[in-house]
Amino acid sequence: MKWLTVARDLRRRKARERNGLFVAEGVRTVEELARSPLTVEAALITERAAAEARSGAVAQALTARGVPVLPVTDAEFESAADTEHPQGILAVARQPRRALGDLVIGDTTRLLVLDGIQDPGNVGTLIRTAAAAGVAAVVALPGTVDLWNAKVVRSAVGTHFHFPAVEATLDELKAFLAERDVELWGTAAGGTPVESARPPARLAIAMGNEGAGLSGALRAMCSDVVSLPMAPDVESLNVAVAAGITLYALRP
Repeated sequence: MKWLTVARDLRRRKARERNGLFVAEGVRTVEELARSPLTVEAALITERAAAEARSGAVAQALTARGVPVLPVTDAEFESAADTEHPQGILAVARQPRRALGDLVIGDTTRLLVLDGIQDPGNVGTLIRTAAAAGVAAVVALPGTVDLWNAKVVRSAVGTHFHFPAVEATLDELKAFLAERDVELWGTAAGGTPVESARPPARLAIAMGNEGAGLSGALRAMCSDVVSLPMAPDVESLNVAVAAGITLYALRP
């Protein structure tokens, strides 16, 4: 079956990049995909999932859109699934074409820059948090996990089906920020306490790798570095938690 083979192949980043496709797995994620404007190529569903009310309803919604919904066995589904306990439904969809240069920057704006963040659960949560905080877009730099990794998609719960999350090189980011007059701040221990910082109207906030923090090259681009005050016996916060607090503290 073509789409089963495609879904299996899309577990690899190179296949996602080559084909411009991604997999949305799980009932809630596929529900959000069915509501989105993205092109859904096909869906796979097990007999068990088709008999359940919620997954059966989303399968019907996709069918009504003209999407082929193909029955597969449990064993076939598990061969393509990315989860430990699959829910029996997934969809293959086309990635939206978004680029850094296409972003619309208002007079007052916030961007979130991801610098080498490698955990897909963190990246998905960061995308969802940024959207909730009113950030204009998320920009992922090299070293950050693929934005269309299946776990990123699940963790974002469909947020980047409609919210702009783009990949860019460091040089592309530098040129974009200069052209749009957006200041770049980093986050790191020992920086200016976030509650005393005075953010400019247009600001990009960079979060660094879970273990190593900001890369030297990106930190050199930052006009300021801010930090979250913490109790003496706490060394650090999860990067997604830290980003959420920082984004709300520095909101316009």
